[in-house]
Amino acid sequence: MKLEALRGKKILILGYGKEGKATKQFLNARFPDMVVEYADKSTDPNYLNRQKDFDLVIKTPGIPKELVTVPYTTATNIFFANCPNNIIGVTGTKGKSTTSSLIYHILKTAGIHTYLVGNIGTPALSLLLETIEKDAVIVMELSSYQLDDIQYSPHICVVLNLFPEHMNYHGSEDKYYAAKKNMLAHVQKEDYFFYNPCYPELISWAADTNCISKPFLPCIIPLEDKALPLIGGHNKQNIQATLCVTDLFNIPQADVVRGLQSFQSLPHRLQNLGVFNGITFYDDAISTTPQSTLAALEAIPGVDTLLLGGQDRGYDFSALVDDIKKRNIHNLVLFPDSGSAIKKVIQDKGLTINTLETRDMKEAVQFAFSHSKQGSVCLLSTASPSYSIWKNFEEKGDLFKLYVQSYGKKQDNT
Repeated sequence: MKLEALRGKKILILGYGKEGKATKQFLNARFPDMVVEYADKSTDPNYLNRQKDFDLVIKTPGIPKELVTVPYTTATNIFFANCPNNIIGVTGTKGKSTTSSLIYHILKTAGIHTYLVGNIGTPALSLLLETIEKDAVIVMELSSYQLDDIQYSPHICVVLNLFPEHMNYHGSEDKYYAAKKNMLAHVQKEDYFFYNPCYPELISWAADTNCISKPFLPCIIPLEDKALPLIGGHNKQNIQATLCVTDLFNIPQADVVRGLQSFQSLPHRLQNLGVFNGITFYDDAISTTPQSTLAALEAIPGVDTLLLGGQDRGYDFSALVDDIKKRNIHNLVLFPDSGSAIKKVIQDKGLTINTLETRDMKEAVQFAFSHSKQGSVCLLSTASPSYSIWKNFEEKGDLFKLYVQSYGKKQDNT
């Protein structure tokens, strides 16, 4: 929605988290006399009832569109409608933040004016309050929530992978995939779509779209695997997607290599916390599906203790349990609520594994120190969302790191 279409309207911001607050700040700056109010579940359990008193709702991503009862738009749509710069949109079930950050980092390293916004943590509308260069490139991480009702397409669209997630929000696998596909709904023939050909759905999307479509897996990485800043086959694909995008900007290979070598992995994504009492601890708190935990186990050999479980979204854990058996993982920590489902699969398959059931991260870490073999790995990669116990994956990962470091120091001092 163009800014002029907002003028004179009485607006309700529905949902008042980081994006909602940035939206209010943006509107107050652009339209000082406009009536802008907000409603949020945390302060008013009947917040949805306020919609009828306003001309327009600006819905934040976490609220399903089915709950909106009056005309509405989103901060994402306002940004796209009013940003004149080229936008690189990155989505996928996993790897969005890493790939968006890596694209941004390489472009920045090459001296290109670049900004990183979106689902990664910086609300896009806050950028429109700044003076940005006309030739600047915007890298935007886009979630399925943001894409569910998007009315624009980025100039460069990147889809990294696609498997079931967020069923509680979208209602079905088909609706989740449809939300992701919305990113391509408004592409022009001069736009680009980079996709992972390992997923048949993405091959189909490429065939359906009228823009320039290219699979990113053939992209050659100009470094040996051991020199890459990110570990695991899934991260290698993230790097290949990045390089296909940055290749459009004719960046000298020396700058690409320099960007790759200087990139720092994001927290909670296969993050090596160090060796304590002879055990290497990895924080992969971002992994909230069985598929992403399988990727983590593929990337990190020698896991002896694995921390699993969280909010139960009805995932099938059979393949994960088979992998646990194959890798001869001896110790499991199972957090509620999905820990019970994982335990049932283990029992149904007739496996015997040393298991702790707990909702206490401190107890989980102590269990890992007590039972993990010397020279082995303890991995936090829960294959489930965090919300049954923790506010988000960051809180979960931070607690894991805190107790690993504090308990590790006690062990070293004994």
